[in-house]
Parts: sequence; C-alpha cells; structure tokens
Amino acid sequence: MASAELATVQVQEYYGKVLQTRRDLKTNACCSLASMPPRHREILKEIEGEILDKFYGCGSPLPPALDGCTVLDLGCGTGRDAYLASRLVGPKGRVIGVDMTEEQLEVAQRHLGAQMKHFGFYQPNIEFRKGYIEDLAAAGIADDSVDVVISNCVINLSPDKPKVFSEIFRVLKPGGEMYISDVFCDRRLPKELLEDPVLYGECLSGAMYGEDFRRLLGGLGCPDFRKTGGYRITIENAEIAAKLGMAEFQSMTVRAFKLASLEDQCEDYGQVAYYLGGMEDGPHAFTLDDHHVFETGKPVLVCGNTAAMLEETRFGQYFKVTGGRGTHYGLFDCSDAASSEQEGPQGDCC
Repeated sequence: MASAELATVQVQEYYGKVLQTRRDLKTNACCSLASMPPRHREILKEIEGEILDKFYGCGSPLPPALDGCTVLDLGCGTGRDAYLASRLVGPKGRVIGVDMTEEQLEVAQRHLGAQMKHFGFYQPNIEFRKGYIEDLAAAGIADDSVDVVISNCVINLSPDKPKVFSEIFRVLKPGGEMYISDVFCDRRLPKELLEDPVLYGECLSGAMYGEDFRRLLGGLGCPDFRKTGGYRITIENAEIAAKLGMAEFQSMTVRAFKLASLEDQCEDYGQVAYYLGGMEDGPHAFTLDDHHVFETGKPVLVCGNTAAMLEETRFGQYFKVTGGRGTHYGLFDCSDAASSEQEGPQGDCC
C-alpha cells in the first residue's frame, strides 16, 4: 500500500473507530483552547451533544461577516463548525461539509433536521458530502464558487497538502478567504513518525513546518497570510513525548485571501484605513490579525497588502481606505510589530 493510501486508511480508522469521544484523545493537539466570540458560544448551546462530544478541532476557524456567504468546511467531521457556520450564514447563505469518514458523516447527517429546527430554518442551508479534501472537484465543488473555506485541525492529516491548498484556492471566489486552524511544527519531522498511526491520528506527525507552509502558499500566488491566534501544544503523554524529541508544536489560526494584488513584502503607499463599524461580532473594533486591530472611526496607516485585504474582500463594506497605489514610499515600516515576540509561521506583514 502506498504511503498516501496508508495515511488515509489510518486516519479513517482512527477517527472512525478508535476515537469515540474527545476523551479518547492522548494529547491536547486536537482540543480547542481558542477563545470564541460570545455569539458563537450561544450557538453552541443549540448544537446536539453528540456532535460536540465527537469534535476534534484545535481552534475556532469561523471569521466574522458570514451572513449570506457560501462556506466550505474541509474535514467537517460530525459537523460542529459546519453547523456553527450554518447559523452564521443565515437562511440566505449555504454551507457544504466535506469529510471522508463515514462514521463522522453519519452523526452529522443524522442531526440535520433537529439542527435546522433549533436554528428556526424552514429549509436546510447545509449539506454534507463524502469526499477527499485533496479532490474537491470529485465532491462537486466548482471553480470560484466559495466565499470562505474553513478547516479545523484536518489539513495536517492529509498526505498531499500541496494538493489541498491548490484546491482551496481553486474553489475560492476572487476576494474569498481561507480561514483555518491547524497544527504546525518548528521543524520537518522524519518519515518514521509519519507512519506512526497514533502520532498521525493525534495531529502531530503530519503537522506542517511553518516555513514550508509559507513557501507553499507563495507558490500558489498567495505571498501574504495572517496569523490570528494560537497556543503551544503540550505533550503530557510520556511515550508520545519520547518519540517526538525536541520538536515543538503550535495550534495556529491563520487567514489568507485570494487576491491578485498581494505583494511579497509590505509596501508603503500612504494608505489609511478606517473601520466603519457594523459587524455583528465587532461593533467597536475589527481584528484582522494578531497585530492589526481597527477601532471604529480611528485612522490606521496600512501597507498595500492590508489595504487590499480590507477593501477587495467581503470586508470592504465595513471599511473606508483612502489613497491608492499611485505613489510608492518604499517598504512599510513594521518595526514595532516585528520586534514583538511571535511564534509559529509568520505571514508577510510584520
């Protein structure tokens, strides 16, 4: 059996038969420690207990301003994030969940009627499809058809990560957003660890080296991504820790946009951004990443990439950006943010 096929079988076995609930996990790699907006926490109260018990995510990859959007959840599992997104996009939006594990999808599908009733939707705005995140075309996902792609601690489990990210940027609409939480490592791990079913199933040995992730996105035409949050993963299991040696892991939430105007450096065009307010989850401030927080009405000098992320995406209705790219002032000064201690893979700006 080829290594890619073996990895797929191992993941299906681990998440379909070995893990029955979150309590069966051996590390906190697939345990979400990320903060969640109050509105999202309220929605969780409406989601069936079995769905939550079998959730193995490592973050909270649900960005704001989703009303009316088409959202694709890669590796949706039992559907926790997909159902959260369903509530957030509203009856005019649409959510598609894709997963390869039948046991997980069975749970998600079984609760569909009850969840729509909880949300007060007369017609389902969500569907679950069996498929592989490396081949979204086979799952019926067309080019330029999705506003937001989310994924929660799943891409590390893929044996062909370049193909996954290529598919993400294929299906995203121009200006669309990838918003994912996943596990990253501070180094490339040896092959023998990839073949360990427990290390792989626990989302550790398949974790991407941060610099490889940066290079991969750059090769797909996305030279700038942004980190929005994360935490260091602790390995409390002595046997697993001994196998991993000095390797360190982080759960990171990152966002990236399908924008042709992004550059591989932060360039200064003298642009200023104003947050106009109005987002339901951020009436007084909007957080783009771990070093860009925009208060309502407060002018903020931004680089060209940040300006594009704010005005050439669905966020454009909430921002006013003054100045174009007619005059260039050299590299944007990110010295203040760059001097702060930051761990994990870094995007271009600061």
